[in-house]
Formats: sequence, C-alpha cells, structure tokens
Amino acid sequence: MWFYALLANMQFRVIFGKNLKKFRNERGFTQAEFAEKCDTATSYIGQIEIGNRVPSFEMIEKFAKVLKIRPHLLFFIESDDDSDEQILKNKKDTISDTKKEELTNRLTDAIRKIVKNIN
Repeated sequence: MWFYALLANMQFRVIFGKNLKKFRNERGFTQAEFAEKCDTATSYIGQIEIGNRVPSFEMIEKFAKVLKIRPHLLFFIESDDDSDEQILKNKKDTISDTKKEELTNRLTDAIRKIVKNIN
C-alpha cells in the first residue's frame, strides 16, 4: 500500500515519469520502441512519463530490465545539472558497494512484500 500511496502523490509520479523518460532517451529508445520492448502501448508510456498513470510493480521491473538499470533508480530526485556518471561517482564515493547492495536488496524486498500484500 505504501508503494502505491507514494506513487499516487503527483510529485512522485512526475519524478518517476521524468526519470523513465531520461533513461529511455539515454538508451536511444523512442516511446514506441520502448513500449514494444516492454510489451505495452506507446500511449501508456507517454501517460506515465507525464505523470498521469501509475505503473504496476511488475511493469516497473520490466522497465528496469529493458533499460538495464535497477528499479529504484526511477525514484531518485536528481539535479538536472548532474550527469549520470557524476551522480554515480558521488554515490559510490559516499556509500560502499557492499552497503549499497545491501540497501538495494532490502528496498527491493520491502517493495515486493508491499505489492504482494496489496494483491
């Protein structure tokens, strides 16, 4: 429930949508190409990118797989001035790889439990 409550907040839907668009563009996919790889409609991708739709956890995992990123990266609020490489370097410098992996796994597990309880 927490996961969907978070995404129900317009600010987080917009952040998620902007991040999805950013990663999609960085990978060189048009909305149509990305939608095809994710087995969904182009209009659905467009609606998510502008913050009008909330994807399921399964769809978020599919997005991440196609984009070759971890799902939690779609939720970060980042400065437009920072490049992805600089952001990753700064994060790597401040958090050890082991701790980062542990935190990522715990977050992913928590989200899965929440989604499982909703269904």
